[in-house]
Amino acid sequence: MSILEKINYSITGPSDGRRWVFVHGLMGFSNNWQRITNGLNQTETCLTYDQRGHGKSFKPDSGYMPEDFAQDLKDLTDALGWDRFILVGHSMGGRNVLVFASLFPEKVEKLIVEDIGPEENHTSYEYYEKLLNAVPTPFASRDQARDFFKQEFPSRVNVREPTSVLGAFLYANLEEKSSGVWDWKFSKAGILETVRLGRLHDRWKDVESLKMPTLWIRGGNSKELKPEIYHKILQSSQLIQGVEIPGAGHWIHSEKPQEFLQAVKNFVGGF
Repeated sequence: MSILEKINYSITGPSDGRRWVFVHGLMGFSNNWQRITNGLNQTETCLTYDQRGHGKSFKPDSGYMPEDFAQDLKDLTDALGWDRFILVGHSMGGRNVLVFASLFPEKVEKLIVEDIGPEENHTSYEYYEKLLNAVPTPFASRDQARDFFKQEFPSRVNVREPTSVLGAFLYANLEEKSSGVWDWKFSKAGILETVRLGRLHDRWKDVESLKMPTLWIRGGNSKELKPEIYHKILQSSQLIQGVEIPGAGHWIHSEKPQEFLQAVKNFVGGF
């Protein structure tokens, strides 16, 4: 099976526009970027896709290192004939695009990383394990799922972000299966393996060796990207500049889409 058959992807905007690739975060999928790409696709060509283990893309039993995700992106863009592009990644997708830019710098015109750091964390998967185990999937119906996230979810979990934001994000990750129940779009085992392997090693060398102009965006209220890590990133290379979006948490492009879009446009230029 070719990479174009294994990966669910979409291209919007004019065929002759500047090329952009958007990479979603953990438990996300390509539509997470819709409000951002809608603000670009009058002049820009935007590629969004579901990463392996997510959405409608293939869900292998293994192969969830950042390098595996990076190779998927290399194979996908090669198959599409995209030699060079602006690359944007959020959270886990931000770590994956960092690794991609380190492995394949010739393909990245400019790099944008949203709210993720390069540090290691051998226990981070425990947070997501508790989070996913707190959601009693599968649900018998959409209504049952919606009622759970509105009524029970806030009291069942101890989370870093507002439960209303996280609950809506998780609810959007449910789909009706052929049996009629509602269950995750993603591979739960793949998600936990992604977190475990993604934080197994620090990626400071990748940050320090970046060869393209890079924008690192942090949510002013983020609990994911600590201020001291953020400032260390900005000091790691003269090619890296930073923007903090006040009032935003971890999902900046969702919580503050206009501010995020403006920061990206200011960095890339040419609008």
